[in-house]
Amino acid sequence: MQKRHRQLIIGLLIIIAIAVLFAYVQRPKPVSVVVSKVSRGEVLSTVTNTRAGTLKACHRSRISPSIGGQIVNLPVKKGDKVRNGQLLLEMWNDDLKARLELARQENQRTMALARQACIMADVAKREARRVRTLLKKDMISEETVDKASSEAQAKLAACEGANIQIRVSQSQIRVAQAALDRTRLTAPFSGRVAELNGELGEFLTPSPVGVATLPAIDLIDYTCLYVSAPIDEVDAPQIRTGMPARISLDAFSGQTFDGRVRRVAAYVLDREKQSRTVEIEVDFKHPEDTQNMLPGYSADAEVILQRRTQLLRIPSEALFDNNRVLVLNSDGQLQQRQLKTGISNWHFTEVIDGLNAGEQVVTSIEREGVKAGAYATIEPQHD
Repeated sequence: MQKRHRQLIIGLLIIIAIAVLFAYVQRPKPVSVVVSKVSRGEVLSTVTNTRAGTLKACHRSRISPSIGGQIVNLPVKKGDKVRNGQLLLEMWNDDLKARLELARQENQRTMALARQACIMADVAKREARRVRTLLKKDMISEETVDKASSEAQAKLAACEGANIQIRVSQSQIRVAQAALDRTRLTAPFSGRVAELNGELGEFLTPSPVGVATLPAIDLIDYTCLYVSAPIDEVDAPQIRTGMPARISLDAFSGQTFDGRVRRVAAYVLDREKQSRTVEIEVDFKHPEDTQNMLPGYSADAEVILQRRTQLLRIPSEALFDNNRVLVLNSDGQLQQRQLKTGISNWHFTEVIDGLNAGEQVVTSIEREGVKAGAYATIEPQHD
């Protein structure tokens, strides 16, 4: 009887062991997750652009001549550095050069005639003074004195007219010079030639009114760059010029650059099928950061509204579904928690209630199988 009882117990234990082994084999495999420890640190309250912004140059000129003509001088090429006032392009202008030279020669002749007229006026003035002296001695008649005085006044008027004619001829020189300048393009600031649309011998035609055409020369100053970005109209009232900001560019992945808001637009952009936005401009705090950057890069501007330190925080990517997180318990099971949060940005969110320092929250919540109740293993992180 005892033997049979022992056999029954052994059989029962074997069945239980088989069931446990079967359950262990059939259990779901733990999912691999990335976790982050809840810790204290700095949290920023920020506002970011709603759509990608653009890196722009402080000085950029797409210039073309205001008149048509044939290119006869093109001393620059794409990529050349130029200084302020340097000649970039010149069209055929021999007739205007001749007209300018003619105006200069006319000015020289006018100045000579004016000198002659003024010398004669001075002689006439002295002669009138002498005849007045002779009149006092009763050596000449009053008629002779009147005639000498009238002649002196006439020649003085001729001198004044000649001087006015000098100013007229100088104005004609400026008119001729202005006409000549219209055939030349000079650099309005120091920079680099980004685009050049034209070759020697080609004819340039000015754009018709209301019709945009390619500029003859696109000149860019690469030494001063800034970010222009659209901010949602709801966030715009919080932003002021001078506020600190962080700039990031797709072309410089993983890097951020310190900036400062230099301008907030005074109006709201209302574009069809897009949310209403306010344009802001952000300067780089350290201009040397813009080396190797090119205007036109896509960029994001994160304006810092508030900065607080020693707050309990978690990565913002750990949050989902109305401030919930998944916590990895000590037994390897994932537990869902509801949090009360404070200020936040793309990187970190303040935890007011629901977590303790040292607990581990899952940041890879988008992976398949990552949910409350599942078992998980921590994926090793490589530096």
